[in-house]
Amino acid sequence: MHIVFNMENMKHLCNLCPRKCNVDRTVTTGFCKSPDKIRIARVGLHEWEEPCISYGKGSGTIFFSGCNLGCVYCQNNEISSYLHGTEITTHTLAEEMLKLQDMGAVNINFVTPSHYADKIIEALDIAGDRLTIPKVYNSSGYENVDTLKKLSGYIDIYLPDLKYFSPVVSKKYSFCEDYYSIAVKAISEMARQTGTPVFDIDGHMKKGTMVRHLVLPSLYKDSISAFENLVKHVNPKEIAVSIMCQYFPTHKAQDFPEINRKTTTLEYMKVVDFVRTLGFEHGFMQEKSSAKKEYVPAFDYEKGENV
Repeated sequence: MHIVFNMENMKHLCNLCPRKCNVDRTVTTGFCKSPDKIRIARVGLHEWEEPCISYGKGSGTIFFSGCNLGCVYCQNNEISSYLHGTEITTHTLAEEMLKLQDMGAVNINFVTPSHYADKIIEALDIAGDRLTIPKVYNSSGYENVDTLKKLSGYIDIYLPDLKYFSPVVSKKYSFCEDYYSIAVKAISEMARQTGTPVFDIDGHMKKGTMVRHLVLPSLYKDSISAFENLVKHVNPKEIAVSIMCQYFPTHKAQDFPEINRKTTTLEYMKVVDFVRTLGFEHGFMQEKSSAKKEYVPAFDYEKGENV
């Protein structure tokens, strides 16, 4: 028996992220639950990123629905797990980017973009030279290096998470035992593309990679291990870091007693104090008051109404 492969259909099989689901998203979905058409939940100015990203004016954020992790404590679970949002075309995505620029956005910030990386490239090509502000790729860190290479030249600033070190921990909370090994390779590629972080005279980030880490309750030792091993793979002078304490229990966190509370100041500071010893030249801390649900934006995008 001969098996005939339809090469045209095979071109549509999705392997954008490390899950490599190999499915045709025009007819079904993979782990991220996202169809082939772009689905977004919010477009607007966001003032609560790191100061060097928001500038006090606002980062032009575009929140994509769906996610390739599915963290049990996800603060954006409304869009990551339940796909709240609106379908748009690549042309509409390009238009929204240009509208954000006209509103005074200091950059275009793609949030949870991994499963739409190909569409983002198309939209950036459509916007072309009209889009003059930096482009930010704000992701979980669970990225396919081959996909990142296709983004080279399109992205000015990478904002990857570095969530865990232990494969046991990453499997338990994000369903990916290989998280750390994948994230370290991804961060290395991001840093290779962007080079040493570039800030203007006012401290605004123009180019570079900033690694974010959310300190989880009961897991500060895992946080320390993650950074201890990161500097074995990436020169600390080639990236910036942001240590966050905005965790609060939500989504399915109540099913895990050890993370069903806020992170303590002591836990957070143990991580900050350790990271300070590693030689990073650019780093950011977060105020404990950020651990509030009020800082999660409203996901209320309707085409043409948010911007």
